[in-house]
Amino acid sequence: MSAEILDPVAEVIADAPAGRRLPKLGVLGWLSVAVIAAALFLAIFGPMLAPYDPVLGDLSYSNVGPMAGHALGFDYQGRDVLSRIMAGARTTIFGAGFVAIVAIVIGSGLALVTAWFGGKTDTFISAALDVLFAFPGILLAVVAAAVFGPSLFSAALALSIAYSPYVARVLRGAALKERSMTYISALEVQGFGAWRLTLRHLLPNISGLIVAQGTILFGFAMVDLAAISFLGLGVQAPNADWGVMVSDGKTSLLLGYPLVSLSAVLCIVAVVAAVSFLGDRLEQNSRGGNR
Repeated sequence: MSAEILDPVAEVIADAPAGRRLPKLGVLGWLSVAVIAAALFLAIFGPMLAPYDPVLGDLSYSNVGPMAGHALGFDYQGRDVLSRIMAGARTTIFGAGFVAIVAIVIGSGLALVTAWFGGKTDTFISAALDVLFAFPGILLAVVAAAVFGPSLFSAALALSIAYSPYVARVLRGAALKERSMTYISALEVQGFGAWRLTLRHLLPNISGLIVAQGTILFGFAMVDLAAISFLGLGVQAPNADWGVMVSDGKTSLLLGYPLVSLSAVLCIVAVVAAVSFLGDRLEQNSRGGNR
């Protein structure tokens, strides 16, 4: 008797979305993966592999162009540009990664809460998110620098809070759609709790969209953190950072030596383009899989 009753439920559960396949990225997608992998390698090992001290310089080599042993020349303080690029990858990449991860965690949590509880909880969270939407990320970073002092951590934390509403808004719709599916209702009938359903079914089935949002946020975070460091509110000179290098390169640029700023800008553009393209491709695959 009980088996007959549970058979329809089992059939519904069997219709639950299957595991995700390896996404189809194409040639440009895998090229983007290679660029991101190279950037991560620099972020981890760059400071150790840098051929020269990225902070100390020799003013006798101020704004000297490329030469043997110094492929990108020197900045206005006589510091090796290639060494600063390699060492600066760590703060640039890890700072953007911190922003993306924290924003994803906060935004995903809010989206899942609104999907499960709805009603007044959904209304309250949506209203709070609308308020946060009114504050640009760089503005929050300026406020954080004024309160806590300029640093990479305060800037990254401010951007994480500013990005969270965007993540929550996108994932809320996907979570609500998944929450309303028949297999979720069938599992609830069987006595599965909200926590277990979320971790084992709902969250894995929107994971593709979460990863896509994370890659897109990473690109935005790199640009914003570079802008904040350019303004002197993020990583502080003389520490190596791609945003700081763009700012420091202003002096050399005015004197006709654009390589310092140009090399840092090209690194930022290459990584941002790679993560943006990869994020768009992953989002397309995720939306296609959820249809």
